Amino acid sequence: MTVKIGFLGGLGEVGRNCASVDIDGELAMIDCGLMFPEEDMLGVDLVLPDFTSILDRRDDLNCIILTHGHEDHIGALAFLLRDVNVPIYGTALTVEFARARVEEYGITPDLRVVEQYEWVDHGPFRFTFVPVSHSIPDAAGVAFDTPEGIVLHSGDFKLDPTPIDGVPTDLRSFATIGKKGVRLLLADSTNAERPGFVPSETTVGVRLDEIMSKATGRVIVACFASHVHRVQQAINAAVSDGRRFAFIGRSMLRNSDIAVDLGVLEIPDGALVDLDALVSMPEEETAIISTGSQGEPFAALSLMSAGDHRSVKLTERDTVIISATPIPGNETKVSRVINNLYRLGVTVFHGRNTHVHVSGHAAAEELKTFYNTVRPDALVPVHGEYRHLVTNAAIGREMRIPEVEVCEDGDVVILEDGKLRVERQAIPAGYVYVDGTEI
Repeated sequence: MTVKIGFLGGLGEVGRNCASVDIDGELAMIDCGLMFPEEDMLGVDLVLPDFTSILDRRDDLNCIILTHGHEDHIGALAFLLRDVNVPIYGTALTVEFARARVEEYGITPDLRVVEQYEWVDHGPFRFTFVPVSHSIPDAAGVAFDTPEGIVLHSGDFKLDPTPIDGVPTDLRSFATIGKKGVRLLLADSTNAERPGFVPSETTVGVRLDEIMSKATGRVIVACFASHVHRVQQAINAAVSDGRRFAFIGRSMLRNSDIAVDLGVLEIPDGALVDLDALVSMPEEETAIISTGSQGEPFAALSLMSAGDHRSVKLTERDTVIISATPIPGNETKVSRVINNLYRLGVTVFHGRNTHVHVSGHAAAEELKTFYNTVRPDALVPVHGEYRHLVTNAAIGREMRIPEVEVCEDGDVVILEDGKLRVERQAIPAGYVYVDGTEI
């Protein structure tokens, strides 16, 4: 029986993470993400995978399996589901983040929560989730038990020894899977060029505490709304300094509500107040947790930096912490926001002038540890620009993985009769552009 893994996105760019798994003519998908437009993509709001290879076989599509709830893994779901609405599997937070995004488009998805370690059978597909540490709770790798052996997708991961939620990457379970024999590993490549280990997420919390305690006025912390661990640390820093706080930004308000309901975000009683109430309090007793860390033109921080926010007017007494690094393509927009903040006299901290951000992706030594743990027969690096894929492949060869293939969007890996081969550019995988809600 033949097993094919096709790459619709994520191999050659940061974003659009999306792959298909074909077992004996039946299809499943791993993730369905979007990419934010690059600087030369004028008039483009979002960039999607090309779903042609899926829609041409829509009757063969069984389900979609999500590794975690970041936009580059779930953000394109609505654009696929309006044409073919199939069951979607994921962990609890992943499913609820996906639900919120899809229902915005008037689509009612068939979402199914799966517990970590639970084996799921759907058609010819048998798979399980294994916990990994990333910059969002409930992240997972996924292992497929296929006729050609185990195909393991690492998901986005790092080896954080002190994760915020107390859930590290479960190397013991990955080792158990490895002992059974992993025919093919698809592994996160984003930080393959970075030597050593990525610092723990908890180190950011220490710095946030320091900045918050020394600030004499209001503090605004901007981060991804889906980065629940970072939001938690911002809350902890504000509360520790005796500040009450408000959320700003539609996605921040939505995601924080979901995270609180699921018990993965803790807010002390009385600490959270409405923005209208916050702005009337003494500034030195307040903080704001906001969207806009990527310089999005209409996000809260961008509006504040331009003096256009309806409720928050920044002054030289304020401190702004941009607790993120720019996604490729967003550098100019983020720089513009930082410059505007400086023009207002605001004190600004960001990832290039102090330690207010760490990555959620494994660096080189973490990848080596993971490869030693899993010991796969073959490796295909995923999730990264082409240089990241090549570097990750070199790490795999250094670790003496027998077969290592560098693939790109559009390639298909074929497992058949114990052998692996790659068909280059076998499926459409170009960029699909979205302006507003129209493709």
